[in-house]
Amino acid sequence: MTTDLFDLAHTYAASLLSQCTYPWEALPKISGFLIDLGMNLPKGKYNEVEKHVWVAQSAYVAPTAVLCAPCVIGERTEIRHCAYIRGSVLVGTDCVVGNSTELKNAVLFDGVQVPHFNYIGDSILGYLSHFGAGAITSNVKSDKTPVVVHDRTTGENIATALQKLGALIGDGVEIGCNCVLNPGTVIGRNTSVYPLTSVRGVVPPDSIVKDTITVISKH
Repeated sequence: MTTDLFDLAHTYAASLLSQCTYPWEALPKISGFLIDLGMNLPKGKYNEVEKHVWVAQSAYVAPTAVLCAPCVIGERTEIRHCAYIRGSVLVGTDCVVGNSTELKNAVLFDGVQVPHFNYIGDSILGYLSHFGAGAITSNVKSDKTPVVVHDRTTGENIATALQKLGALIGDGVEIGCNCVLNPGTVIGRNTSVYPLTSVRGVVPPDSIVKDTITVISKH
């Protein structure tokens, strides 16, 4: 499933994710992985601005942004006004993390945009994926039980053993404004989700999600 969702050529986390059958298996390992990664980043391109916080010299970080360790901010990435990086976060190259966006225990592949009032927690966002304003990942069930991933195509329920799991977003996915991605949502590559949609379970690649229950093929 990991390689079904992501082209691992577009992230520093390739060595971590390549070991995982399911991408959520990487989430508990992000923190330690980032510390090891940061120690080996090229010194001519990255600065350790404080302990275990590495920022590319070509990146822009607004003075009002907060970066908590461990985190890595990739080349030519823009961290805008009042962004909050809560730690255990890898932001790839050419990304945008926008106004009042909060990231926690997450991997953003290269070219990801979360530019306006987004919350991304315990999630992985694939290459060139984009979140509209106000779209968020919900990472904890209301009853606080471990998250189960439901595959609507096969009817299979996959236990993750994780109490916190947001969304796994494939390469090239477009998420509309003010969407809520419920715990354990998996969205296949090149899928588009209409604004104001509540999404759960596994959505196939190349789909259009029009509302909570309507998913159709693009082809």
